[in-house]
Amino acid sequence: MLIVLLFTMQAVFGAISAKPVSGKVTSATDGEPLIGATIQLLGDNSGSVTDLNGIYQLNAEKGQTLVFSYVGYLTKKVRVGDAAVIDVVLEEDRQSLDEVVVIGYGVQKKKLLTGATTQVKGEDIAKLNTTNPLQAMQGQTPGVTIMSTSGQPGSGMKVQIRGLGTVGSSGPLYLIDGIGGDISSLNPADIESIDVLKDAASAAIYGAQAANGVVLVTTKSGRQGKAEVSFDSYMGWENVARKAPMLNSQEYMTIMNEQQINSGNQPYDFSSMKSIYDPNGQLYDTNWIDQMFKDNAKVESYNLGITGGNKTSTFALSLGYMDQEGIVGGKDVSNYERYNFRINSEHNLFDNLLKIGEQVSFVYTKSTGIGVGNQYNNTLRGAFGTSPWHPSMQPISSMAVRLRLVPRPAAITDSTVVHIMLPTIATGISTMATPMVT
Repeated sequence: MLIVLLFTMQAVFGAISAKPVSGKVTSATDGEPLIGATIQLLGDNSGSVTDLNGIYQLNAEKGQTLVFSYVGYLTKKVRVGDAAVIDVVLEEDRQSLDEVVVIGYGVQKKKLLTGATTQVKGEDIAKLNTTNPLQAMQGQTPGVTIMSTSGQPGSGMKVQIRGLGTVGSSGPLYLIDGIGGDISSLNPADIESIDVLKDAASAAIYGAQAANGVVLVTTKSGRQGKAEVSFDSYMGWENVARKAPMLNSQEYMTIMNEQQINSGNQPYDFSSMKSIYDPNGQLYDTNWIDQMFKDNAKVESYNLGITGGNKTSTFALSLGYMDQEGIVGGKDVSNYERYNFRINSEHNLFDNLLKIGEQVSFVYTKSTGIGVGNQYNNTLRGAFGTSPWHPSMQPISSMAVRLRLVPRPAAITDSTVVHIMLPTIATGISTMATPMVT
């Protein structure tokens, strides 16, 4: 009771010591009042907002700090003293307003832009360590829906700007340094910025092909000064977050017998089924989910960049390598590998009378994978439906070899191709060896 009384008295005395503070918030650029500027007590939830004349009023104690903020202006802190009137002048945030945004006709400062555009910086993309630049844009671009087409390494992304605009192809137009290209093949470390033009006014210059929006990608270019060398890399391991629990062989026997009894039949005589036992008489017990997924699938990326230049020439060179191992089957079954090389240079000749340059890019990708299928026929469904009595591997002597004789042309009629279907790690994944028999 005494503690409650002390806190109550403290609150009352605090309210009594607080005095009304008012003032006017104006812009340092033109002296005009700022409407809707926020004034908040530091360390407190209470505050106020300026009216149509830029006037504010609130209660504050001597020694407290007022925080003045407004969109596009630098935040300012003022300590409350004996004065009852505190007028504040806010400076414009030049760094924010002078940011350059890429639009259809070139570039424009953000403060002069009226179209619906969204920009993502290259540094924000690179720090997320994604294999595809579009993956890094997920959640950072309002009005843009980005979904993965599958979980396969190197799979593409489905992009919709402001919803589905057509029953046909609804993907936007991708322009890389002004030229159409595949954004999925880009090295995220090479990107300076990505601008998304979402409305008709911003994308009008591109005509009908921009009906679903435009994604403008600007790659890194050289800068005047000493040559700079940068290197970044990362390595990680991917695992399935949760696996469905599967029946073992004994549990599977129980379920099969229950099904027989519920159908009015006699239980199975499993002792007579020789195929479900190994040569040592042990019951085969295969968990096909564990057989299908690989633990600690590795993903790694290495990027080397060199930039520099002088008054007349600038250059930017980059080399990149990325490798992502699939969690289904591992590297031999599902894998994505990419090599990137890019050079951008610019040269000013005859006292800036003539400007020439090039933007050269080379991309080599190597991808292996499995059929994605659909909800009725896919690898995961096949693993769920495969009996644990089926062994994942069998001795070559007990394999059922299927021969298919393929006649050769007359010049090599003494050769025959024998196709042997090897055992696979899961239903739906097949590996074919083609030895030559002469």
